[in-house]
Amino acid sequence: MPFFETADRTRLAYEDYGTGAPIVFAASWALDADMWEYQVPFFVERGYRCVLLDRRGHGRSDRPSGGYDLDTLADDLAALIEHLGLREVTLVGHSTGGAEVARYLARHGEERVARVAFVSAVLPFLMRTEDNPEGAPEELSEAAVGRFLTDRPKWFHDRAQGFFATHLGNDVSPALVGLGVQRCLATSPVATVQIWRASFRADHRAALRAITVPALVVHGAADQSARVEVTGRRTAALVPGCAYKEYPTGGHGIFVTHKDRLNADLLDFIKGETGS
Repeated sequence: MPFFETADRTRLAYEDYGTGAPIVFAASWALDADMWEYQVPFFVERGYRCVLLDRRGHGRSDRPSGGYDLDTLADDLAALIEHLGLREVTLVGHSTGGAEVARYLARHGEERVARVAFVSAVLPFLMRTEDNPEGAPEELSEAAVGRFLTDRPKWFHDRAQGFFATHLGNDVSPALVGLGVQRCLATSPVATVQIWRASFRADHRAALRAITVPALVVHGAADQSARVEVTGRRTAALVPGCAYKEYPTGGHGIFVTHKDRLNADLLDFIKGETGS
């Protein structure tokens, strides 16, 4: 696995498969590049180059004590794109990865980007404020942090079935559910807490309104981690001219449960065949 070094000398791992037009995948909170195992072969077989980052504190990358704010995470993503000299990139971000993509565009612009896809993204703004009454109170977020600090394995285990919305008939084996929990628990506990807080407090509304490249928003209607009425639908309303796809039985883990539909939707989008 190759590595590169960021401006603050953090060593980050990445994976690079295939040739052709590049797709850069930004992983979910507490997950690493391995989460995209059902997407990479699909796109490589169709002539695309797939680049995946283990963000700091995740996977095989360094686990520094800091740098888990969204500005730094977006700069890490930019450093990877520049390290590889990528242009005409399709950015695909899931959950917090979607927030990183939005912050990347706000900080680094669209010069290297052809299009963006926000999948189950924690956008546009999760925290309740005077001008964001749809958000959740910060006390609710901090209560979750308290549970991480008390029994992090139990928190992930208790939410694993809901993550995949198995109660709606999504066929996910116990082994696969367990693997998801295992991957989350391998993430730095410090990164887990700090990125949770950073994602919850980040306001992306202005950045989303400023997007000019083609954009796709995909969200599950049964997402328990990022409720669709607070995230996906509001994001789609903010991004000019974006295409919006909502999966009625989709939870947060649609990259697994709805992988065939998601891959097809992403492929149509990249080929310019997605309608709004």
